[in-house]
Amino acid sequence: MKAYGIGGSSMEEELAAITPRAQMALPIQIEEYNARILKACQLMEQNCVKVMYLHAGTNLLYFTGMRWNSSERMVGALLFADGSLEYIAPEFEKGTLLDFMIVDGHINCWQEHENPYKLFSSVIVEKGIDEGQVFLDESTPFFISNGIQKANSNLGLIDAKPITAGCRMIKSQAELDLIQQAMDITMEVQRATARILRIGISANEVTNFINEAHIRYGIPSGSYFCIVLFGRDSSFPHGVKAPKNLEAGEVVLIDTGCMLHDYISDITRTYVFGEPTSLQGRIWNIEKEAQQAAFKAAKLGASCASVDMAARAVIEAHGLGPDYGLPGLPHRTGHGIGLDIHEWPYIVKNDNTPLKQGMCFSIEPMICVPDNFGIRHEDHIYMTEEGPKWFTEPIHSISDPFKVLKQ
Repeated sequence: MKAYGIGGSSMEEELAAITPRAQMALPIQIEEYNARILKACQLMEQNCVKVMYLHAGTNLLYFTGMRWNSSERMVGALLFADGSLEYIAPEFEKGTLLDFMIVDGHINCWQEHENPYKLFSSVIVEKGIDEGQVFLDESTPFFISNGIQKANSNLGLIDAKPITAGCRMIKSQAELDLIQQAMDITMEVQRATARILRIGISANEVTNFINEAHIRYGIPSGSYFCIVLFGRDSSFPHGVKAPKNLEAGEVVLIDTGCMLHDYISDITRTYVFGEPTSLQGRIWNIEKEAQQAAFKAAKLGASCASVDMAARAVIEAHGLGPDYGLPGLPHRTGHGIGLDIHEWPYIVKNDNTPLKQGMCFSIEPMICVPDNFGIRHEDHIYMTEEGPKWFTEPIHSISDPFKVLKQ
């Protein structure tokens, strides 16, 4: 028996039925950036460090609103414990930096033949810091950290993760709202994608449809990423070099998301196109049971590790694994999400970080059956005062994955 909500429609019909909705979302406002800086400064004082370097990328974006990609040139900002910002950039980029600036700060510039790391040191010295420790954005490339160290050997560079992760792991209501809206859009794209499937359709056709559907919903950049796998290909968690076309009775695994005002969605749906085999049905149901066990284990104060172990306990109880053995779960149970698709906290058994209100992460304890198929149900949760809440309702059943039938 073919599952409800799978097949029976066309790309043209589904795209024509989409009504844009992304325009309803509000970006992060200046007041929130200021609040983030204040929190970072408080954490710096607690750690007795007077300055933190934020490199181009999502940490710079999170604290200042500055959108700038990392490159071979040094671009970033020094955040001092008093809340002041000193940007560092090439002179020829100053005008563009001003155009992108949301949180005000002085721009310190270097010409192409000059040493930006000496400029870095001089800015710190002018602020009365000529020795001691500097928090360094953990995403800073080695060539920059090495350059800074050579320019001023009196400075000790230490990992800024206590500040960056300490702030970014706890999402504000505005962040939760953006992630929710992005997830809602991707969930509708997942539903539409299931309906356009047919025997012989290529993974590339499906990928193109998903990208266009995200655009129709009002996401100009389309899909942030997209993995479409059929049959044996689905046993490889992140795909294969040349994905195959869809055949009857095969597992379909679709993992995709979009970016809305810099915040990312990420949802995986797995089902069978046609009549599932007994093995497909068994693994599908174990996967659902493991996902639910991880959700129940996600309690305030519990460790990230305990959530991972709860999922693995279910999988191992069914004779799979153990640990990362196959058939079984070959990777961690989940990852945080926000400005990066993978960020803190990580749901893995060596991470004892306690769960706190505002944390967001995926629950996706994938089960791989080598050279046969893989099943991954991926939804994200956020921690509240009452415990975990789903951003998206988990997949319903193998015969009605998207809960098409009225209960």
